[in-house]
Amino acid sequence: MIDAMNDFLIVSGAGLLAGAMNALAGGGSFVSLPALIAVGVPSVQANASSTVALFPGGIASAWAYRDGLGPVGAVSLRPLMFTTLVGGVIGAILLLWTPSKTFDTVLPWLLLIATLALAFGRRLGECLRRRWRIRPSVVLVIQFCLGVYGGYFGGAVGIMMMAVWGLLDSRDLKSLNAPRTLLVSAANTIAVLTFIAARAVRWPETLVMLLAAMVGGYGGAQIGRRAPSWAIRAGTLLLSTGITVAFFARAYFA
Repeated sequence: MIDAMNDFLIVSGAGLLAGAMNALAGGGSFVSLPALIAVGVPSVQANASSTVALFPGGIASAWAYRDGLGPVGAVSLRPLMFTTLVGGVIGAILLLWTPSKTFDTVLPWLLLIATLALAFGRRLGECLRRRWRIRPSVVLVIQFCLGVYGGYFGGAVGIMMMAVWGLLDSRDLKSLNAPRTLLVSAANTIAVLTFIAARAVRWPETLVMLLAAMVGGYGGAQIGRRAPSWAIRAGTLLLSTGITVAFFARAYFA
């Protein structure tokens, strides 16, 4: 009984924090995934469950940004959506085919990629944009790869999209938030459907986390209106770095 209560507190607390993080700066999976693993969910199933739990918040964000939808440079949303959906289902299937032991070894590197994207993605995109422009066909190829990554893991994939699109579109990156949230949600939608069809979701923990993440997302949005952006960013990076280091230790030094 005590263990069940502790698990409930861990999962619900992680959902609150993950929802708030996604509303503030992204990176909620840095909290939701380790929490599910901590309460005994196998890592592959934990990743699938985390994606499902955080999915409604992403859909809400996409709906809120719907008025800003439009093409990215010379590329319309339709081909971007198609390549993202195809990549997303491939990534989700690859995750389901990955043995848990293998995923435990790969996971720290995925967390590291996501942490670096959180830390340097936007700055790198702005720097590269001053030097290069890339063709729309290349953007679609990269978008497909990001769709695969989104379906497989997805940490900081929205920031990666923004960095790539910055090489194609000279608009202020804030104006790209609408297509970013839509396409991240597209990759997550196809992944969620795949995980549910494959019965890869641990529903008791997922439903608790889902409800908590919705509350956390609302609270995070309220905090975001008052807290300075540098403090939000610093807190997110500090937490993501600590979790990444912990998972490297778990995978290679335990």
